[in-house]
Amino acid sequence: MNRLAWTATALTFVLAGCGSPETADEAAATPPAAPATEAPAADAGATTRAVAMLRTATGEPAGTATASAADGQTMITLNVEGLPPGQHGVHVHMTGRCDPPTFESAGGHWNPAGAQHGLENPQGQHAGDMPNLTVGADGRGALEHRLEGAFDGLLDADGSAFVVHASADDQRTDPSGDSGDRIACGLFERS
Repeated sequence: MNRLAWTATALTFVLAGCGSPETADEAAATPPAAPATEAPAADAGATTRAVAMLRTATGEPAGTATASAADGQTMITLNVEGLPPGQHGVHVHMTGRCDPPTFESAGGHWNPAGAQHGLENPQGQHAGDMPNLTVGADGRGALEHRLEGAFDGLLDADGSAFVVHASADDQRTDPSGDSGDRIACGLFERS
């Protein structure tokens, strides 16, 4: 009996030290982990984003404009709420300021190439020109548009803003498409 107990104990220690065949195979197939101080490699197709939280002249939330850049392209995704129904000119503006009530501090349309205004202008367009936004009876609207300008210009030293105008943009008249007063504004900030 004593000999049987000793054999069982010895066998237990031997088996515990061996590990299962699956564990040994998994350990051999798993590469060693990178050191904790090593930074992860940058993804060449990584997306950079900046978001403008839109507000009306009275400070009420009015939605978001998100700029996403990947592979040299800049896409604006706009979602608004609480705005008057109808067609509204929407543009990226050159300066990252939104001083109410007129938002004139946002400057003119983002136009690094010195082009004319409007998507239908035969002499080109501002980098920040976009199609009109349609706002429904519920005060909501959405729009996606690929800009002509490079994303980096949105976050230059003086920043940039996104502005919603009171009226539709005629897409031709320089410098603003006769789109009327500025009714909502937000500063682009990296997210």
